[in-house]
Amino acid sequence: MSKPAYKRILLKLSGESLLGDLPSGIDYDRALAIGREIREIHEMGVEIAIMIGGGNIFRGVKGTRVGIDQTSADQMGMLATVMNGIALQSALETAGVMTRHVSAIEIKSLAEPFIRRRVIRHLEKGRIIIFSAGLGSPYFTTDTAAALRAMEIGAEIILKATKVDGVYTSDPMTDKKARKFKTIRYIDVLKRGLTVMDATAISLCKDNGLPILVFNMDQRGNIKRAVLGETIGTRVY
Repeated sequence: MSKPAYKRILLKLSGESLLGDLPSGIDYDRALAIGREIREIHEMGVEIAIMIGGGNIFRGVKGTRVGIDQTSADQMGMLATVMNGIALQSALETAGVMTRHVSAIEIKSLAEPFIRRRVIRHLEKGRIIIFSAGLGSPYFTTDTAAALRAMEIGAEIILKATKVDGVYTSDPMTDKKARKFKTIRYIDVLKRGLTVMDATAISLCKDNGLPILVFNMDQRGNIKRAVLGETIGTRVY
């Protein structure tokens, strides 16, 4: 088995990664498939934390469009990530991996609170951490939460799993002339207004030298390829 390029990673999963072929909600077969892929890299000795989104259930921006105030809409979005966290924890444990679900919102009967030293100790003991509820505050995305938590736990990289195979000059779904970057600097992402992660997350990574690898989650085995340091997706540095 090849040696992994990273000892500790933070994997950013969107809620849409759990959709499968469903228009909304959770496709548990898809969750199980993701769980098996994550188990493969866990067996290589990689310490794994996951930040899960909630867009497959509820997205705060959609709530504001129908008249819900942003604080309430964002709180609903946070609860959606908790639901996804529970589903992903079940899938990972079905795959045979010990996990800890850590919520930024205090829900004692469902998840642990975020205590940095405890989370690091879980990682050192080989447990996978699932972060849900973002940072527990409105106006902050799970992208920003992923960047902050990655730095707090000492992750070496953020692996951002998406529907496309990297960062493009424009949306490749609508623009056939969109050009893919193999690498791109943080400052260029900000200047161009590229939707890799939100500007706050990119700025946090830039200020702390935390690289981001954006890759296609739908191609099986890509998480492992990313961890092995193979040339896939786009590296933001």
